[in-house]
Amino acid sequence: MHPHLLLAAESPLGDLAAESPLGDLAAESPLGDGAIDNYVIDSAVHVTSGVIVVLAMVATTFYLWRLALARKPVDRLARVLLALAQLSLAVQALLGIKLLDQGQGVVQLYIHYVGGLLPLGLFIAAGWFAWRDGVRHVRVLAVLSTVGLLSAGMAFSIGQEYANRGA
Repeated sequence: MHPHLLLAAESPLGDLAAESPLGDLAAESPLGDGAIDNYVIDSAVHVTSGVIVVLAMVATTFYLWRLALARKPVDRLARVLLALAQLSLAVQALLGIKLLDQGQGVVQLYIHYVGGLLPLGLFIAAGWFAWRDGVRHVRVLAVLSTVGLLSAGMAFSIGQEYANRGA
């Protein structure tokens, strides 16, 4: 059984949940009636996802700067790295929301939430514009990715500091 995910007794998965490597069956659930409410995640899942976010942002930022310095437009690998960074950020945000729902948000500073969402917001904002000049596009993405990386790194550091204080 996976130690970071618990499944409440009222799960619609029934006996399958007890056999699942993803969860243990809890005796009683003080949580809501929805299936998603019955899953309880450990903060270690959010920390692991945070490491993935930072790694994805480093890889994306590095590659975008490489393209920008070579005066090349966004290529297929850059698109894949951007998608992976955005996906990891979205998953991290959803895990953070779930931890807030579980009442674990009191151990964090507000800036942790802002810093964690800022990179995703920057990527979304960059997608609002049509870019005629591919070289300029990659430069703008490299700058936004750098700001996003710094923000994600700050959010990760603050998250670790305050979570360890609360533990």
